[in-house]
Amino acid sequence: MKHLLSMDDLSLGEVQQLLSLADEMSEIQKRSQPKVPALRHKTVVSLFFEDSTRTRLSFETAAKRLSADTMTFSATSSSVNKGESLRDTVETLSAMGVDAFVVRHKTAGLPLAMTQWTNAHVVNAGDGAHQHPTQALLDAFTLTRALEMGNSLAGVRIAMVGDIRHSRVARSTVRAFVLLGAKVTLVAPASLLPPSLIYSNAAHTRHEWPVSVSHDLDEVLGDVDVVYLLRMQHERMNAAFISSVDEYALHFGLTAQRLARLPGHFKLMHPGPMNHGVEIGVDPALVPGSLITQQVTNGVSIRMAVLLSLLGPAATSEMTKEERDDS
Repeated sequence: MKHLLSMDDLSLGEVQQLLSLADEMSEIQKRSQPKVPALRHKTVVSLFFEDSTRTRLSFETAAKRLSADTMTFSATSSSVNKGESLRDTVETLSAMGVDAFVVRHKTAGLPLAMTQWTNAHVVNAGDGAHQHPTQALLDAFTLTRALEMGNSLAGVRIAMVGDIRHSRVARSTVRAFVLLGAKVTLVAPASLLPPSLIYSNAAHTRHEWPVSVSHDLDEVLGDVDVVYLLRMQHERMNAAFISSVDEYALHFGLTAQRLARLPGHFKLMHPGPMNHGVEIGVDPALVPGSLITQQVTNGVSIRMAVLLSLLGPAATSEMTKEERDDS
């Protein structure tokens, strides 16, 4: 694997391999000194042009726990503000000896374009409303481990609720869940669903969205194992997609009343950040089945696994030797 740009780039076997490798990374994180020399002498750059807390910091933590050197690019204080193109920026950083770029940008397809400008590995940390593959992987890792199902989600019923239309998380995580055998239902008002789901039955649409669709959250709740909530992506909206936030929360928010109707074994997930009082009207810390904090923890393990896989067999061999020395 040279780059990680989209969940569509990964086969079932590759996804399962990354999940298994993340188990090893989780064990490293539990140590009193959670660090191995696997990526010593490697340099990883965080190239973020959109705001991020969880993704940026977990990638930087992952790189450091593998002993990589890290560089953090700040668009607001860079030569981009002087008119430098993104291509020139990437080529400049590459000339410094960068081994991997972790990039987030508002433009869909930008990480793919970057692969033509550098010989370094490129990891897509979110490109517009297109893809967010490491979020999908950490979601799959979190849910499979919580359900103790190995590397499978066969038969698990998942309701993904919220702004599907503008969500790169939805496009990525649905792919991961379905690939592992889950049955996914998208729950949203028609205005917050991708137009292709509403107006097309073409084969390519069914491939992109192999799901069921509902506009009634209450109808779905009694028949799911997992509720995955999404926030509304106001920063990507160029029109009014809902009548009001209050109206949306009334029909599609997880309220205390709806929570009481869910089966006792259900799991709650959210990629963050959360808009309290909109998609979620309860304190997730008080929900017994909440996996939201675990998603954050597992984000580091998955991103360690991704970086280790991308940066080559030599790095993996070095980590294995370190493991032998510790035993």
